[in-house]
Amino acid sequence: MEALDYTGTQVNYFFVCRRKLWLFTRDIRFENENEYVQLGRLIDEYSYPRKKKQIEIGNLKIDFLDNKQGIIHEVKKSPKIEKAHIWQVKYYLYWLKSHGVEHITGEIDYPKLKKKEVISLTDDDLKVFEDIFAQMKIVLAQAIPPETINRPFCKKCAYFEFCYA
Repeated sequence: MEALDYTGTQVNYFFVCRRKLWLFTRDIRFENENEYVQLGRLIDEYSYPRKKKQIEIGNLKIDFLDNKQGIIHEVKKSPKIEKAHIWQVKYYLYWLKSHGVEHITGEIDYPKLKKKEVISLTDDDLKVFEDIFAQMKIVLAQAIPPETINRPFCKKCAYFEFCYA
């Protein structure tokens, strides 16, 4: 895969769990049955009701966009894996910049906590993405999925039973 062919979810999963990234990319998905994923979708659906949801641009699915302010928004349930959320939004900004969209920022919204995190894309981030994409390519080229990581958040993961059964 090329850098601009990834989805924000894939970049997010790269930071959360390489095994999850590998499985998701191969269309092995359990998100629809997972209660935590369903809760996250409900929070996304019922938060910010006046905003147009799920803007699809290429292979990106942005939760909502504030055209007047030039801000893309990603709605999340909690900041427990905030690094993954941040890089997901940075990827959206990277993708948009690569397609000629300038002067846009991102925001991660945690409506349950009434918290917002402003995200921008720096020149240093562009260099970091080169490494991220190289590592993603290696993970996804593997014939078998990476090992399980056995972290506390695994118990709430949609892939938990698949990985630990």
